[in-house]
Amino acid sequence: MPETDLKTQIGSLIKLQEIDSQIYALNDEKDALPKTVESLRLSFEAKKEHFAELEKSLLDLQKQKKDKELELASKEDGAKKLQTQLYQLKTNKEYQAMLQQIQDAKADASVIEDRILEVFDQMDKIKVDAEEEKKRLGQEEQVFNQQQKKIEDRVKEIGARLSQLDAQRKQLAPLIESKILAQYERILANRDGLAIVTVKNDSCQGCNMYVPPQVINLIKMYERIITCEICNRILYIEDEAA
Repeated sequence: MPETDLKTQIGSLIKLQEIDSQIYALNDEKDALPKTVESLRLSFEAKKEHFAELEKSLLDLQKQKKDKELELASKEDGAKKLQTQLYQLKTNKEYQAMLQQIQDAKADASVIEDRILEVFDQMDKIKVDAEEEKKRLGQEEQVFNQQQKKIEDRVKEIGARLSQLDAQRKQLAPLIESKILAQYERILANRDGLAIVTVKNDSCQGCNMYVPPQVINLIKMYERIITCEICNRILYIEDEAA
């Protein structure tokens, strides 16, 4: 292939690479965005679960309180019944024994009252925490929805831009010889979207490995496509290609 023709082909490959680099970068971003949304969703769900746990704890305490109140009422009722029976007893021994039962019932009732007060305190604290968490959750939901909307908008932007780039690619690709284009696209697929690179300071800008002077001379001759011996990417000299 004549030098001028290969120079033109290389120039077209460079332009194609610019388009493909954008396509690859945008596709990578597009692929990552659902993961970002899922991460945000999981974080928000975890906060919702924490709020649900607070609500469950409050319900459990309310049940404990109700149970203890019923238990207290039972103890107090039992003590009253014993109290009414107290003066019906005929012996001092029976009287003392009944007094002890009444005192035990009152002591049990006192313990239950203390527990009810503890439950009240715990409920008050959880109510405050739950109210604060509910406010935070509302704010977090608003932030989550905004971030999700922003990501959805970005996905649409990427889709529109990819359509533009695809149209540009379809215009440019036919200008490149089919054999050269096939080689370029094969390398593109195997080298993470980077198929053609410049040589700068005697180094391949794809893998940063040394490019010998004789290889650089071959690139400048434009007799055939020259690739890096290490990464297999197509090489060109920037000033020469320009």
